[in-house]
Amino acid sequence: MSYIPEGKPVSASKIVLTQVMLPEDTNSAGNVHGGTIMKLADNAAFVVASRHCRSNVVTASVDRIDFLAPVYIGDLLILSARLNWTGRASMEIGIKIEAEDLFTGNVRHVATALLTFVALDEKGRPKPVPPLILETDEDKKEFEKARKRAEIRKKTRKIT
Repeated sequence: MSYIPEGKPVSASKIVLTQVMLPEDTNSAGNVHGGTIMKLADNAAFVVASRHCRSNVVTASVDRIDFLAPVYIGDLLILSARLNWTGRASMEIGIKIEAEDLFTGNVRHVATALLTFVALDEKGRPKPVPPLILETDEDKKEFEKARKRAEIRKKTRKIT
């Protein structure tokens, strides 16, 4: 019989990561590189997954990242990351990415990302993750949407 860890609520692993965008984060037009935003999203998702599992985790897939508006030099990038769903050894993390103009206080929704992480044991093999305790209506809604995406990922993986 395999070990099943005790469940944890979504609220236990939520994070907000912030970083000021500097010239080295941008292209010649002054827009922040999408890759810079993607790396920060991966870091935020890593922290959420690690906090939930308290073990090593790795990125399994990036379901999507939608860039909605440009980010500029001097903007404060705000990544709000949360666990949406847990399977046996995998987890989906959702990230809302905003940019704040520090001079005006204007905050814009600039990107959204969905990443899947897998928990690993000490030998580098997938291990069971704690089930997700859903506390709010939003938790339940996000879990159901993520569960459906997980089913699609599983079917797609078998086809290719």
